[in-house]
Amino acid sequence: MNTANKLTISRICLIPVFIVAALFECAAAGWAAFAVFVIASLTDYVDGRIARKYNMISAFGKFLDPLADKLLVTAALCVFVGRGTVSVWVLFIITVREFVVTGIRLVAAADGTVIAASMWGKIKTVLQLVVISLMLLPVNTGIYKEIIGTLCVADILIYVVCLVTVLSGIDYLVKNKGILKSSK
Repeated sequence: MNTANKLTISRICLIPVFIVAALFECAAAGWAAFAVFVIASLTDYVDGRIARKYNMISAFGKFLDPLADKLLVTAALCVFVGRGTVSVWVLFIITVREFVVTGIRLVAAADGTVIAASMWGKIKTVLQLVVISLMLLPVNTGIYKEIIGTLCVADILIYVVCLVTVLSGIDYLVKNKGILKSSK
């Protein structure tokens, strides 16, 4: 197993650590959850960079890397739903998109095709990771300050994340519609 794939696996292994830290309601645990999430998020950048620089790109990595991102984002959204800071419908929409994309990837893989992440998918992932990181900050950054009625900056950011997630899913479906038609 190459270094890039080991980093991807480490991202998956950090998810339970993140969840445990995020479940405690004290400042130290909040900072720990933030730090673990940021470190896990950075492994996404680092593993891709290493894979490209040292020609470690593999079918395993192309499949596991986006899956690790989906698991990390879903875990964070579940934490937010549990806290009441994100609506369950946001979690549902984002999770459905991820299941659909993963399903198409599995169909393609069964036919011997590996589908790498698109530019829209990469933008979606970066946006998700940045917004979630901001929402995890255990200090008053104003992100939860109400600006319009009960709507706050965090709500607007998560709705933008949701919209970009849907758009990237549509882009993915359009670009890969032939896979579903031609699968055996």
